[in-house]
Amino acid sequence: MSSKLERVLRVFSSSLFFSNAAQRTTSLRQLHFFGSAQQDQKLVEIGFVSCYSYLNVQDMDDIQEDIIKGMQELKFEAMALSFPQEIIHGILLRLPVKSLIKCTSVCKAWRSMIMNKRFTRAHLSQSNNMNDRHLFLVHRVSGRESSTSGHRAIVSKVTEEVYSLHYDNQAFDEYAKIEFPIAPKQEVLNEHLRVVGTCDGLICLADDMFCYCYNFFIWNPAIRKLVTLPRPAITFRTHGGYNASIGFGFDANTNDYKVVRVVTLQHEGVGPTLAEVYSLATGSWTSVGSVTPSCQLSRASQAFVNGALHWPALRRTDYGSNYFILTFEVGSKLFREIRVPKSLIEYNYHLGLWLSISGDGKSIALFSMDYRCEDSFLEIWVMKEYGMEESWTKLITLGPQGPERLLPRASCFRKNGEVLLILSGARVAFSTGSILSNQYTFYGHRAKSNHELVSLDLVSKTIKNLGISGEAYQYCNVDSYKESLVLSDQTDAVSYQEKEQICSAATSFSFIA
Repeated sequence: MSSKLERVLRVFSSSLFFSNAAQRTTSLRQLHFFGSAQQDQKLVEIGFVSCYSYLNVQDMDDIQEDIIKGMQELKFEAMALSFPQEIIHGILLRLPVKSLIKCTSVCKAWRSMIMNKRFTRAHLSQSNNMNDRHLFLVHRVSGRESSTSGHRAIVSKVTEEVYSLHYDNQAFDEYAKIEFPIAPKQEVLNEHLRVVGTCDGLICLADDMFCYCYNFFIWNPAIRKLVTLPRPAITFRTHGGYNASIGFGFDANTNDYKVVRVVTLQHEGVGPTLAEVYSLATGSWTSVGSVTPSCQLSRASQAFVNGALHWPALRRTDYGSNYFILTFEVGSKLFREIRVPKSLIEYNYHLGLWLSISGDGKSIALFSMDYRCEDSFLEIWVMKEYGMEESWTKLITLGPQGPERLLPRASCFRKNGEVLLILSGARVAFSTGSILSNQYTFYGHRAKSNHELVSLDLVSKTIKNLGISGEAYQYCNVDSYKESLVLSDQTDAVSYQEKEQICSAATSFSFIA
């Protein structure tokens, strides 16, 4: 192997360990020192293909043909095989997903390394340790008609459905539009899909917004792969009427992703509650029997944290009805329950409950919303110590926004501790000055928007407009997201091509990825 290639790769490898752009740039300049002759420049470009991705340079595709040609001329595969594999492995682990997909074309050895399940798990762990930029998946739907039930908006006569990934930077101004594959969408019976949840770069989607349907998908937009789940065992034809809720999480005991379906049968009222689990590894559903206690779950929200799925649930007894949180430990397949704050236990027809993950990612957050016009309110609760019911803490109470405005709907926490809110209503008017009992301040001006995404700072008690309005959208949902390679080696995952839209506040352009 050429000593010059070795020096190039070692400099490239060391550059990825630097924590700031200035140090990385100094290291990368050393690569130019090696690139005097035309052939040597090819070596430099090989290193730059990943460095550019790491530094978010968007014109990397412009040199892609030269890079491939250069690798062929230099018989790069033979040289790569002779280079210490632990260094190659360390370099690849620190690359973003899109660069890794390109690296699978370098040589068979790299492809085999990247497509390995152990590498996928190691890359996920490395991404978490390096504190990669946090992303949010924003799902918006517009239609000619819509209605609201609790935390859930139902849109009919759909005219547009948009998925986009937003970087959680301070300005919240970088995002990329992504498209769901067209072929599976043709089989959907409801007017649009629902995002059940996200986990390790996978998005679970359900065709259950309004009518009984059994289309479920696991989607990885970063690598453009999709798995369509088989029909579950519990259906209207086999069991009659029912209410169902879905959960999506990871089983660390078996390194398997699972979809959990909890179904309450409607037998002369509220019947028994049953559960079934889909395993991505086996590609099949398995019954886990009855759920105790029998309960009715909210279809709108789920939270996966500490290896367990969580849903808001309602239990009916001879003495009345009360709320609690139903949990399912994915590894042990055990159902348990967690009490909600005491003030929220008693059933209230006007109350809607929404679950999310706490700001530190170690516990759960509960958002409660009362829909009575005369005294509406939104409360944000966090369980400070997971599993300790006495640690429930109310962080904030938001009052009504005036006679023509609905309350903000809390969606999820940002990495900086702020809470993403969705302002919804036929007319949502901003004004400078104080609102909410002179405690919170809106910045910016916008009117007549159906959905507006804003950020609530719990410390300064300000609500900041993020510049993402949904004037044409009646449905909006936000979930945390992280890119990954999961599904890359899944044999029943279907690959597809999409046209991706990369956008920012200053520019907008598209390319075929």
